[in-house]
Order: sequence, then C-alpha cells, then structure tokens
Amino acid sequence: MKEGAVIPEDFLLYSKQAKVLYHDYAKDLPIIDYHNHLPPQEIAENKKFSSLTEIWLKGDHYKWRAMRALGVDENYITGSASDEEKFMAWAKVVPATVRNPLFHWTHMELKNPFGIQSFLNEQSASKIYNHANELLAQDNFSTQGLLTQFNVVMVGTTDDPCDDLKYHKQLQESSFAVKVKPSFRPDKSLLIGDVNAYRAYIQKLSAASGIQITDVESLIAALRNRVDYFEAHGASISDHGLQAIPTKLTLTDAQKQEYKKLLAGDVDTFSDTDAFAGYVLTELGKIYHEKGWVQQFHLGAIRNNNHGMMRKLGPDTGYDSIADFKQAESLSNFLGNLSLEDQLTKTILYNLNPADNDVFATMIGNFADGKTKGKMQFGSGWWFLDQKDGMEKQLNSLSNMGVLSTFVGMLTDSRSFLSYSRHEYFRRILCNLLGSEMENGQIPDDEKWIGQIVKDICYYNAKQYFNL
Repeated sequence: MKEGAVIPEDFLLYSKQAKVLYHDYAKDLPIIDYHNHLPPQEIAENKKFSSLTEIWLKGDHYKWRAMRALGVDENYITGSASDEEKFMAWAKVVPATVRNPLFHWTHMELKNPFGIQSFLNEQSASKIYNHANELLAQDNFSTQGLLTQFNVVMVGTTDDPCDDLKYHKQLQESSFAVKVKPSFRPDKSLLIGDVNAYRAYIQKLSAASGIQITDVESLIAALRNRVDYFEAHGASISDHGLQAIPTKLTLTDAQKQEYKKLLAGDVDTFSDTDAFAGYVLTELGKIYHEKGWVQQFHLGAIRNNNHGMMRKLGPDTGYDSIADFKQAESLSNFLGNLSLEDQLTKTILYNLNPADNDVFATMIGNFADGKTKGKMQFGSGWWFLDQKDGMEKQLNSLSNMGVLSTFVGMLTDSRSFLSYSRHEYFRRILCNLLGSEMENGQIPDDEKWIGQIVKDICYYNAKQYFNL
C-alpha cells in the first residue's frame, strides 16, 4: 500500500453495499463495551500514560506471544528494559506479523486515535513513538479522553465480589458522561481446588460481606450480600471464566459437612470440586434471575501451560491456549436445571474452541422463552477467535443455527484503552459479510432493511438487552 493508505477508508469492505453499510449505518454508532478488564481506578483518576509502551504493550499478551515466537528476549517483553527499548523491540518484529490479526490491530490503533498512517517497523519506530508520546500528554488522550474519543457510552468492568467499588462510586458522582458499570466475577468463591488460597479468599469475602462464612449456607448468603452491594453500585451483569460448566450441580449433606470442616481447617481437600462449583454456580444463577441480571460464561481456555514461566512470571502472562473440553452436556444440564422453575436469566455464552461454534449456537436456541428478544446469546469471537476468521465463523454459525438479527454484537474483553479499534474491525467484517451477500443476491439488496439490522447488531440490541 502507498504511504498514507495503511488502513484505507474502505479497509475490509469489498463491495459497494458493504461500503454503504459501514460508512452510513455502522461507523458512527456509539459503543457499548459491556465486558472488558479496564481498571476502574485508572478511569476514575483520569490517568495519563507516560508512553506508548505503557498504554499499548504493558499487559498485552497477544503482542508478548508474537515477540517470543520471533525470538525477542523476555527482558524486552516483561523484563527490565526501558519503555523505549521495549517499543523498539516490538516495532522491529511487526513486519513479520503479516497475516496475524496483530498486524491489522497494530495499524488500526495507530490510525485511531493517533492519526498515524505509516507502517510500523524499525525505520519508522522512533518517529511514531515520539509523536504518540506527545499526544498522550494531552488531555484528550487521558483514559476519560480516549473513551470519549472512541464514542464509548458504557464500560462494563470485571470486578471481584470483595471489591469495595469505590472508584465506580467516584465515577458515578462525577461529571464523566460515560457509564462505568461493575460486573460481578465470583470465580474465586467456587473454585476450591487450591485449599489454602480458597480459605484466604473466603476470609476476604467474609470481611467484605460482614457475614462470617462457616458453611455453604453462609457462603451463599455472603455472595447474595455482595450481589446486592454491586447492584446498589450500578451492576446488572455477572461474568464467569471457567474451563467448562461443572457437570454436577448438587451437594449431599455429607459434602456440605465436608465443606464446613474444610473451612475450619479440619480437612485439606474437598472430595468433589466439580459438584461444589456446580452447586454454587446454580445458586448464583438463581440470584441473577431474581435481579434480572445478565450472566456471562467464558468457556474453553486452558491456562498457564508453561509451568516454568508460570513459576517465573505468574498467571496472565501469555501462556494460555484453546482447550478441547467437553461442553455440550454440562451446558445443557446447567441451563436446563435453571429452566425447571423458570430461573434462567439472560445468558451470553462465549466459547474459545471454534470446533464448538455450532454446539454453542444451537444450545442457545434451546432456552429462548418466547418473551425476551435474544434472551440467549452466542457471544462474539473471544480471545484467540477475536479476529477476522473467528468473527466470520461465529457470525455464520449464529446465522445458520439461530437468528443473527438479535445479536448483541462486539465487546473488547481487553485491559487496553486502545482496544476500541476491535469494534471498528468487527463492524467492517459484519458489513462486508452482509454486503457481499447483498451483492450476490443471497439476501435482499435493500440498504435500509439490512442497514437497520447492522445498526441493531452494532448498538441497539445491546442497548435494549442491558437496559441502557
């Protein structure tokens, strides 16, 4: 491509209809980012970033994995190298990432918000780094400034039940126009395998809730207390990151006594961790239904595969991958159990293994209630599937097995304030998919008809679904 056209206006739009759908219907819609991992403290304090490395490379596991694969020393990834050295190391390998989505994301994020339309490489790195750093010092490149620039109207952070949510409260009392809502992520309360870590967490949860947790009943009471607290601070969404839904959903009286003994320190293992997780998750599902919340399930990752680097760097450092866990039967059992007494709330299912796309797309159809449009959602391409091929496969599975027009669309699921280019990426891919089918006669070549479906998927469905 010529200089100045790294990301052209019609990027990924290959028909006249696709261009019209994107530019006239999708491009300028607000963004509802209903699930991400942005730090609420940084939003509340309106943080400014010291360098492009801090906002762009710090914590970015996608880039870290690519740099390691290209032989970059860990010192320039998570080590003690300076911000500038780390950026230069990244810039040097970017040309070798062609066909990886990082190549697109990198240049889309440089274009918006920095206005940089040059390929990033070893030769252009210094100029790009200095220009971006100058912009980051400006007020409109603070955390709040960036959210405003990207036309974000709602941010759904991911928060532990023990969090006091003080930064959410601070934001709600401020003049900042973007809604920043907490989401309830209770995984640590139900994953009981590491007993010492679990007991320490239960002490924290007891303190946060004001309920001394000594048995299963008081655990559920404490979690309900925290759901109430989150609701009072604007929450209406929960999230769960699990390998798979537990296969068992109930506890025997003997297992409840065993749990009591475990908390008291009388035993150091639990006989059926799957049953415990399933029981707690089921009770939480009932509470979410009472509240009218949306529950989300991110399923299918196998984490911390590199044991040596886990020991050295800890979790969430780029050593996770797609797993091949069985999903269908446990999902059916869990959702079906909640449906017995009409206790199944709005639900979004995300899968990480593309082999499960059709499983998830058909599973949601089992639990539509004939009352709530799009009540059950097959979530957008997640993590390793958050790229062109992954998005198209998710959209096609949903279209073939369900109803695409009810889809609540894209989210960032990111810790980066620059990740909103993923919404642009998704919108372009969606419009190209529909535009090409308008062009070849597979769907009506009716701009207003299909344009409204595009607008609904990109914004209005989510606005209705999350009651915004």
